[in-house]
Amino acid sequence: MNRPAAAVASPALSNRMLLMSGAVMAAAALFAAAPAARAQSQPEGGAPMMIHAVADRPALNLSAYGEVRTAPDMATISFGVVTEAATAAEAMSQNAARMNQVMAALRRAGIAERDVQTSGLNLSAQYDYVQNEPPRLRGYQANNRVTVIINDLDAVGATADAVVAAGVNQIDGISFGLKDPTAAENQARQLAVRNLQAKAALYAQALGVELGGIRSLSEGGGYSPQPPQPMYARAEMAMDAASTPVAAGQLTVRIDITGVYDLNR
Repeated sequence: MNRPAAAVASPALSNRMLLMSGAVMAAAALFAAAPAARAQSQPEGGAPMMIHAVADRPALNLSAYGEVRTAPDMATISFGVVTEAATAAEAMSQNAARMNQVMAALRRAGIAERDVQTSGLNLSAQYDYVQNEPPRLRGYQANNRVTVIINDLDAVGATADAVVAAGVNQIDGISFGLKDPTAAENQARQLAVRNLQAKAALYAQALGVELGGIRSLSEGGGYSPQPPQPMYARAEMAMDAASTPVAAGQLTVRIDITGVYDLNR
């Protein structure tokens, strides 16, 4: 009677089976330990704890401004001489003669040459237009415009009268400014920073948190000269009449800033 042959495993096969068994046992141990590890990462309340590698700190992004009012110490006047003649050469010649008189009047008024600048010179043909007819040349117009800086505000009205008497027949406008706005700007900066700090402290107090340091600070605004305001003059003004009244008023210098503050929890 034949007996079944006994299964005999080779040494190599036995070793592979032992290795596989060890791997399965290690995986099972890891799987069993995972819930315990997960349980340790949860607080007593049962809500999962979220851990961030980098936590963003809360911040305040605020803006404020500082404003200073100060008296101007200079004025700028723009005016011109306009002449018309039958020919271009005659219009320019008449204009030059009157402008030379204006320049002489400015020197007599104590205006330095560096404070006088030609801001425009124009020559154009002038036409008469009649309905259903071609344009008819009437002549030529010459226009010479000058911008003058006056450092003595008490002399502004008298200077305007003097140039009108000398031949100026158009005054475009007058503006007031500061020779050096640095002091007013620095004062406005200090006010702006104080206002920003006060606003940041108020927000932190309202939020119930501690105000941290400032991350960044940026500036805008600053001094800018006023645009010219209209100033009308009459050619028939007499030198012996009272000077044209001019009120300088005050200028506003404003500095705008934006700052970002940390908030400490």
